[in-house]
Amino acid sequence: MDVNLELSSPLSALQVMQDASVIPVIVLTDARQAVLLARALVAGGIRMLEVTLRTPQALACIEAIARNVPEAVAGAGTVRSAADAQACAMAGARFAVSPGYTHAVGQACRDAGLPLLPGVATGSEIMAAQEDGFMELKFFPALQAGGPAMLKAWSGPFGDVRFCPTGGITVANAAEFLALPNVVCVGGSWLTPAEALARGDWEQITTLARQACQMRR
Repeated sequence: MDVNLELSSPLSALQVMQDASVIPVIVLTDARQAVLLARALVAGGIRMLEVTLRTPQALACIEAIARNVPEAVAGAGTVRSAADAQACAMAGARFAVSPGYTHAVGQACRDAGLPLLPGVATGSEIMAAQEDGFMELKFFPALQAGGPAMLKAWSGPFGDVRFCPTGGITVANAAEFLALPNVVCVGGSWLTPAEALARGDWEQITTLARQACQMRR
C-alpha cells in the first residue's frame, strides 16, 4: 500500500493499480454490508475497491462506501456505457473498470473525471485503447485469454503498457502474474468470498486482505 497516496486528490489509473497487489472484485447487494466490508478490507491494507455493477444495489453500495469509509477509494466495475460512467461518478466512484473498451466509455470516464482501466483481450483492443491515451489496462478474462504466456508475448510489442489481469485469478496463481514486469496488480474476488459475506466474517476478510498485501510484485 502506498501510504503517501493522498486519497482526497484526483487519482491516476496507475496510482489505483500501484496501491496494492490486488484490487478486490466485489459483488454486493446491501449498502450496510458494503460499509462493513470496506472497513474490513481497509483494515487489511486494501483501499482500492472495485464494486461491480452486477446488482441493482451496486450504485447504492458505492455511495455508502464513499460517504462512510473515507479511508477507502470506491471504484466501479463492469462499466459498459457512458450512462454507467456518469451514474458511478455521481454515486461517488473514484475510478472505473470496464470488461471491454469503446471510445464512448473512455470519453465518458474522462468527462466524469474517472480514471479508467479498460478491459482488453487482444492486440487490436490494446491498440484501440492506446489510441485514446489509455496505457494502464485490465487484461480480461486473463486466464481464459492466455494467462501469463499471453502477457509475456505482449511485453514485446506493447512494452509501454501496464496490466491488471482479472478473471480466473486466485490466491494460488496470483503470484505467477505478479512476477511479470508488465503486471502492476491483479484483480480478484477471493478477498471477498461469498460465504464470509453471508456470515459477516469481517475478520476473515481482513486476514485475506493482509495476505494479499504481502504478495510480491
